Amino acid sequence: MQTEPGVVARGSGTARLGPGSGGVADGLLVALKRAAAALRDAGIGYALAGGFAAYAHGAAMSTHDVDFAVRERDVQSALDALGAAGMTHLESPENWLEKAYDGEHLIDLIHTPSGRPVDDELLGRAQEMAVGAVLMPVLPATDLMVMRLLAFTETACDFSAFLHVGRALREQVDWRRVGAETAGSPYAYAFLTLLARLDVIDGDVL
Repeated sequence: MQTEPGVVARGSGTARLGPGSGGVADGLLVALKRAAAALRDAGIGYALAGGFAAYAHGAAMSTHDVDFAVRERDVQSALDALGAAGMTHLESPENWLEKAYDGEHLIDLIHTPSGRPVDDELLGRAQEMAVGAVLMPVLPATDLMVMRLLAFTETACDFSAFLHVGRALREQVDWRRVGAETAGSPYAYAFLTLLARLDVIDGDVL
C-alpha cells in the first residue's frame, strides 16, 4: 500500500510496529510508551490523541509527535511525571498545550484544544486499546475527528494530511455528531463537504 511521505502504514488489529519498521516512527512509539507509563504511574488521567490515536483506530501513522489529552489542572503534575522519567519541558507560546521532549521526540500535553477544555466526560469516553503492545486509554474516533476539524483555521487548513484519516476511520465515526459539534466552523464544513463529494460519508450529515 502506498502512503504519504512521513507516514507509516498499518494493517488491521491492534496498533503495533515491528522492530526497525521505521526510524522516527520507532523512536516516537518508544517515547509514547514511556510517557504513557509515566502518566499512568503518577495517577494522572489522560487519553492518547492526535495521529497515534488515529493510528490505534486503523489510520496510517504520522511521524510528527505524540499527543495526550489531559485536564488543565493536571498539566503541571503531568510535566513533573514526564520530568521524573527523564523528559524535558519546553516552554510553549500556545496557551492550550504544553510540550516536553523525550530526547528528540516531541510530546504534546493538550488541555484546551480549539477552546474546548479537556474534562472528565471526554476522558471518560476513552477506550482501552493496545498501542505498541501497551494498553492505554485512547480517544474515540468521533472525538478525534471533532478535535481535528475544529483545529482548522484560515492559516492552518491543509486537508490533504487528514483525508486519509477520514477514510480510515469513517465506519467508527458518528458523523452526525461531528457535523453538529463543528457546525460553527466553515473550515470543518468544507472538509465534511469534501468527504461527502468523495463518497466517504453521506452528505446528509451536513
